[in-house]
This record gives sequence, C-alpha cells and structure tokens, in this order.
Amino acid sequence: MVGYARTSTVEQQAGLEAQVAELEAIGCAKVFQEHVSSVDAQRPQLRAALDWVRDGDTFIVTRPDRLARSVTDLLKIVEDLKARNVTVRIMSMGVDTSTATGMLILQVLGAVSQWERNVMLERQRAGIAKAKAEGRYRGRAPTARVQTPEVLRLKAEGRTVAQIAEAVGISRASVYRAFAESSP
Repeated sequence: MVGYARTSTVEQQAGLEAQVAELEAIGCAKVFQEHVSSVDAQRPQLRAALDWVRDGDTFIVTRPDRLARSVTDLLKIVEDLKARNVTVRIMSMGVDTSTATGMLILQVLGAVSQWERNVMLERQRAGIAKAKAEGRYRGRAPTARVQTPEVLRLKAEGRTVAQIAEAVGISRASVYRAFAESSP
C-alpha cells in the first residue's frame, strides 16, 4: 500500500503529521507527503507517488481533497490508476475503487465535495465584497515580507536561494522579491 498526504501550507504541519500517522497505521509501506496548495500546477510528491505505484498496488489518501483539485481531476487520477490495475482507497469516505459501488460512491461524493467548495468560495467572495464596501478589507497579511530580515541575513551568510526558501518556509519567488525590495 502506498499513501499520499498533503497540506496546503507549511503552517499545517500538524495536519500533515496526522495524515501520515493515519496512513502508516493502516499499513502503508511508503507515504509520499508535501506542503503545496492543490491549485498549484506542480505537486512533485503526488507525481512521484503516482509514478511509484505498480500493478496490483493500493494507493491511499485520507480525504479526496488531499488528492485532487476537482471531481474531474479526481476521476482522471482514479481512471489513470485503474488502467494500471491500481486500486484507490479514500479513508474518510470508505471508498475502494476495486468495486462498482466504490466507484459510484466516489463519483457522487466527489460531486458533493466540489459543490460544497464552490458554495464556500461564493460565500467567501460575498464576504470580501461586503468588507470592501465597508472599507474593512485589507487582504491577507503579507507573510513572506515579514521574513525579509531573516532572508537577508541568510543571504549574507552565503546561502543559496533554495536553501533560504526552505529555511524560512517561503517560496523562491518570495526570496527574490525580498532581495528586490531591499535593494536601493
């Protein structure tokens, strides 16, 4: 059994650890894990996990949103794995794609998940619009910018951009932005 765990941000370390613990507890011999938003184009550990599984393996995730961006994405991943004789199990839903019932449940629950996310995003947009109209909306806090002093300190120590990004927990683009904003 091969597991995959994902959280959207580094700040969700406890969530990632909980997923890994669940996957290991049910017997996953190998667990791929990463901190990356599902909307990002690149999910290298997911790609590695999908490349790793072989004929007859079971690929396991704790929840469908850890694996896919949308129902379409989820079904594409499942179909690709099914074509390679790999079963997909989603622990939170009790879904096992080796059965017709499992596939039906996956499709129905996946559609409900996508609907729920769309409703949440609609509410979020409405709340933001109301806050903007009332002059209370400031956007999210600039998390990477507050790291600029640490970024510059590590640069002065001779660290590479990749090392700085990993040490501080920000993207390489944010490191470059910190460099540019601190230049005279």
